Parts: sequence; structure tokens; C-alpha cells
Amino acid sequence: MHIGDELHSIHGEQPRDILEYRNLVDRTPIEFEVRRDGLLFELEVDKPVNEPLGIEVHSALFDEVRTCDNHCEFCFIYQLPPGLRKSLYLKDDDYRLSFLYGNYTTLTRFTEADLERVISERLSPLNVSIHATDPAVRQEMLRNRRGASSLRWLSELLTADIEVHGQVVVCPSLNDGDILDQTLADIADRYRTMETVCVVPLGVSKYSSEERMRAHTPDEANAVIDTVDRWQAVFLELVGHPMVHASDEYYILAGREFPSFEEYGETPMHEDGIGMARTFEAEFTGKSADVVGVQSGFFSWVDAAPAEGYRAPRTCGDEPAVLQIRPRATAPVGILTGSLGAAVLAPLIAAHERDDVRIIAVENEFFGGNVGVSGLMVGADLDRVLHAEPEGHRYLLPDVCLNRGLFLDGTRPEDLPRPVEVIATDGVALRAALERS
Repeated sequence: MHIGDELHSIHGEQPRDILEYRNLVDRTPIEFEVRRDGLLFELEVDKPVNEPLGIEVHSALFDEVRTCDNHCEFCFIYQLPPGLRKSLYLKDDDYRLSFLYGNYTTLTRFTEADLERVISERLSPLNVSIHATDPAVRQEMLRNRRGASSLRWLSELLTADIEVHGQVVVCPSLNDGDILDQTLADIADRYRTMETVCVVPLGVSKYSSEERMRAHTPDEANAVIDTVDRWQAVFLELVGHPMVHASDEYYILAGREFPSFEEYGETPMHEDGIGMARTFEAEFTGKSADVVGVQSGFFSWVDAAPAEGYRAPRTCGDEPAVLQIRPRATAPVGILTGSLGAAVLAPLIAAHERDDVRIIAVENEFFGGNVGVSGLMVGADLDRVLHAEPEGHRYLLPDVCLNRGLFLDGTRPEDLPRPVEVIATDGVALRAALERS
């Protein structure tokens, strides 16, 4: 094959996605149909099983992404500012992206054929958006009549021993209180073989046009934590582990201590903000030899994640972690982070007893509202903050806010007014960066 050749079919089949592609190329010898300069010709290749073929696959999905036909009031895609790159506005509800990248699916577009494929190919784990088990409430939240019945597919998946992680986005006065209690009761009754359930707060940007959507109050955050605590005890007795966890953001908002590192188990919901603070602390202090880090951000799959490997690099290619000429290692250090990250880092840095290290909390004016996660920091806000910072200091930037070297607003770290060092978003990387000072 030559550079520029287009793969048309394998063994006479046109794969729909990277999953089918990988299965087809493991049948040797491989019979290809290739298009070159508008002409089709056949080609046969022999290779060892499980060895890479060497063809560059540009996308994980070769057919169309199954878009979401829900109209959730709390959907963050609806809360994006205008003018971002087009790919960021794409809403998906594709079970394949759930398997490949950890996206959540509501199952409202799931079919019998999808179920058959998931079971036969063991596409596990999958992440499922639950939000509420009451059919009327779930239909109202998704603004989709199929929302009332689509959890039937969750039962089928669990019956087939597919590993499922669930999510409940709590919207104040809509699915909290008694509704949240009922949701967790129904999970204990009908879906107790789920692996985990994460309870996360509603994120509201300044671009939200939904009158009912608002941030939690501290009292509401406390109530959610109390509800989760009660049900953890129930699940511990029923299935031998707590199953349900509240996100770190709830503990920050409520002003409460995070649960211990051990209570989170293996932190399978880490990317949803569950146990992230304690995991980072364990990495930073050396309590844990394993590095969990942050594998993906909210938009990582859209136009950055590689088709094979399933996780997007935060920077481009083999470029160094230091994206600009950095000051001398003995310079004072500023750690750039979101407002929520600052709440986690503050006690760690205080205990580190380094008066030359400070935390720079970057207020998210780009999205506004209650958005405070580090993964949604953008160049415009960092530019504003760094303009007020002194020259000659070292500025550490977590890579979670980058997709292939780009912030969500399309700018790059090298556009910033001060040199920054991009480091992995984990405690080991931060400790190593500080030890270089």
C-alpha cells in the first residue's frame, strides 16, 4: 500500500468502527480492497495475529456518530459559548464511545441489535446516565419520551454480565431529596449488580438559558452527601461494597472532609471527580505507588482521541512537557489550577512547607457560573491571570485542560504571556516538578 491509499473493505466487509476493524485485520491472511486515485484493486497481506497492521486509522467510528436526541436542561453542550470549534457542539449518545472513551449513554437510542453486539463482542465496561429511575422524572429530565423506558436496556446489560458504571447528575429541586432516595432504592432493588454509581452536581455556565438550572447551596450539598452515606451502608450490606459515591465537588461545597483514600477502593469513577482529591493526595505524598492521574476530560474524545489507544495525549506528538523556555529551577513556583483544584491543593502545599510555592486559582470567566474544574481552564482566563503575575517565576499547568496542545478556546500554551510548564495531572508529577525547584 502507498501513502494516500484509502482502505475500502476488509475480507469483503466495510467495518463500521475501530472495533470491527481490529477484528477483521486479525484474520490472516488479510484480503483488502483499496482505492487509489479513484480505482479499486485487491491486496493480500499476511501478518501475525494481534500484531499492528501499520495502517493509520483516522477515527474510531467510520460510520456516523450516533447523536443524542435528548434535550436535557442540564446538558453542558447547550451551555457552551458561541464561536468554539464545531466539533465541541456535537452531542453523542453512542454506546461505542461509551466503551472506547468512557462517555455516558442514556440508552434512549439503544436497540436490540446494539444489545446483541455488546453481548457477543463483550463491549464492557459501559457508562450509563441514570439521573432518575422514576419514569416520569427521567422522561422530564431527558425531555424525551423514550427516557421513561430506556433503562430496560440497563437490566438486559446487567443480566448479560456487562460491567456498567452509572451516573446521576443531581439538579436541585428536580431529582434530589426524595427522588434521589428513590433512585438509589431502585438501583438497590433492580440494578444492584452495577459496578459503581457516581452522584455528581449540576454544572451551570453563564450561558445556560434554563431557568430551573442552578448551582447547589451548601445545605443541598450536605443533604446529598448524607443521602449517599446512608445508601453506602445499604449497598455495603447488599453487595459487599459501597457502590455509590458523591463527587469531590460536593465535599468542597459542603466544607466537609473527603472520605479516606481506602473508602474509594480502586477509584473506578476517578474521571467523574469521585475520589480524585484523595487519589491526588496519595500520589503526592507517596502513600500510593500507583499513578491514576486524569485520563480524559469532558471533550477529550471529540477531536483529539486517537482511534487506537483510546486515550488522547494532552500535548501534540513528541513535544516536550516544557512548552516554552522555562526560568531557572530555583525560581518561585506558581501552580495554576481551577478554583476547585485550589481547594484540594492548598492543604497539600501547606503541609509541604514550601514558602516559595503558591497556588494560583484561575477563576473561570470564560464559562462563568459555577464552573471551577481545572479541566475547563482556557487560554483566555490563563492569559488574564498570568498578565498580573511576575516574570521569571515557574508556572506549572496541569495537562488536563489540553487536548492535543489546545485549550477549549482554541489557544495554545505558547500563546500565554508567561512561560508555562505543562505537567501530568497527578500528584507524582507535581511532586517531581516541585523537587526540581
